[in-house]
Amino acid sequence: MSQTVTRQTLLSAFNDLLQPARFKDYGPNGLQVEGADTIRHIVSGVTASRALIEAAIDAKADAIFVHHGLFWRGQDGTVTGWMKQRLQLLLAHNINLLAYHLPLDAHPELGNNAQLGRRLGLQVQGTFGEQDLGLWGARADGQTFANAQALAAVVSGALQRESVVVQTPVREIRKVAWCTGGAQSYFEAAIAAGVDAFITGEISEPQAHLARETGVAFLACGHHATERYGAPAAAAHVAAQLGISHQFIEIDNPA
Repeated sequence: MSQTVTRQTLLSAFNDLLQPARFKDYGPNGLQVEGADTIRHIVSGVTASRALIEAAIDAKADAIFVHHGLFWRGQDGTVTGWMKQRLQLLLAHNINLLAYHLPLDAHPELGNNAQLGRRLGLQVQGTFGEQDLGLWGARADGQTFANAQALAAVVSGALQRESVVVQTPVREIRKVAWCTGGAQSYFEAAIAAGVDAFITGEISEPQAHLARETGVAFLACGHHATERYGAPAAAAHVAAQLGISHQFIEIDNPA
């Protein structure tokens, strides 16, 4: 049977693990909504959507741990519409909301990037990009990918999501860079790192041209799809450390 811990103990465990003070981020990391003083059961998910909050209520969670929280830089600060609905549910059921954005991307073992690399069978050999968030490496088995389509087939199989692939001249893929979510702006840094292919969640208009002109393949594999793995890994780690129960709840998202 799981035990209980205080909210502060849970928060300290996540802060110690993810080191949010190291990052310049787009929103507050840590406790975003205060709920119950004691926690027995934590639910993890990708985004603090109403669907996830309702599922956490059904699961009798005392805390929710996510990658995408409720509050972001540039919001107008009003609590109306969807924001009111989500907050109202959390407060009415006394559920804590903890969110970690870039710190969860970056953790070297449990983060989104590390977990994605592991699922794709890639071994990390270095970092690149702003705040060293991007990773690059090669296949852990020492093999190469015959071409970008062969890499895309592995990615699509692992994520159960078809990838958008910008075609480049047929070439062997030895060195792969990746950064989960909406990291298409990291493509130029990946090119500068000398890779053969770059994997992220989304593509914008300029990246297609850059891929064709540089010969570096670009794979857009889904923002949500690439970021499903850090939250459950980090939450399971902390839950085991503290002796509380944990479950990951996947809310399907076509992104």
